[in-house]
Amino acid sequence: MDIAADAVGREAAHLTELDSAIGDADHGINMQRGFTAVKAALESGTPDTPGAVLVLAGRQLISTVGGASGPLYGTLLRRAGKMLGDGTEVSRERLTEALRAGVEAVAQLGGAKAGDKTMLDALEPAVVALAKSFTAAREAAEQGAVATVPMVARKGRASYLGERSAGHQDPGATSAALLIAALAQAAADGGPGEAS
Repeated sequence: MDIAADAVGREAAHLTELDSAIGDADHGINMQRGFTAVKAALESGTPDTPGAVLVLAGRQLISTVGGASGPLYGTLLRRAGKMLGDGTEVSRERLTEALRAGVEAVAQLGGAKAGDKTMLDALEPAVVALAKSFTAAREAAEQGAVATVPMVARKGRASYLGERSAGHQDPGATSAALLIAALAQAAADGGPGEAS
């Protein structure tokens, strides 16, 4: 979560710039506020298990991130955390299952699917690729975010623009790719191993 918060902080202006083209121009600001709150909550008392960390982070995002992003990212993390349960060690396979459940919950909550020009365009391929490796997940998420550029948005604020939403990278898919990249970095720095 620290790596994710730092990445969101570094990229907040870029996320807001992307959102200014097809949204409310507040995605970066909102995500930064949310992850700053997550970091503060974890500094005041880190939960004992990875699942509990994700549930706490999800709760913070729901309460501090404006717009649709708070409930969507909060749902992703809370559902994944609940799927992980009370285990203190998490294999990549178990994490993949938990994130798949979180992504499914996001799709249900937002009524979106891959191809709708949303965060799911980065998350869905990342979860599939995570079965192979953390590096593959990061690359799939980044490619998924870039692939939103020619798409016409069918969900979210950008969908109001219709055909004019094409030609712009989706800010939600971009922030999702940042979070997957943070996960890959954490794994490389000593989190769940590539082979575990």
